[in-house]
Amino acid sequence: MKQEVGKVILRVVLGLTFLLHGLVKFQGGLSNTAAWFDMIGLPGFLAYIVAVVEVIGGIALILGLGTKIVSVLMAILLVGAIFTAKLQGGFLGDGAGAGYELDLALFAMAVYLILADTSKFSLDAKFSSAESN
Repeated sequence: MKQEVGKVILRVVLGLTFLLHGLVKFQGGLSNTAAWFDMIGLPGFLAYIVAVVEVIGGIALILGLGTKIVSVLMAILLVGAIFTAKLQGGFLGDGAGAGYELDLALFAMAVYLILADTSKFSLDAKFSSAESN
């Protein structure tokens, strides 16, 4: 039971983190995020994709829906963020920008959710038990 509660906590915290990061991109204006993506050498249109994936994926993780697939997508986003925007700042940041410590912790959470069994307290479990009946 403790492991199940732990899975739920990790899943919900990861989902909430991505949901809020995605919403901030929308609130700050996606054109601003797209311009920042261009500035760091990424195509600006990716900002729109990232924001949508963060919001929809965050909600899905909170609900426990498609957890493994969404966690793979989030892990990919995090690797991208580390290597394109955070790595040069170092682990804890360099005073001019954030480090990659948070991204690495979120990546570890996503990988755990990819590797762990489906949580009993998720829509994934509800749908899989309904299919087996």
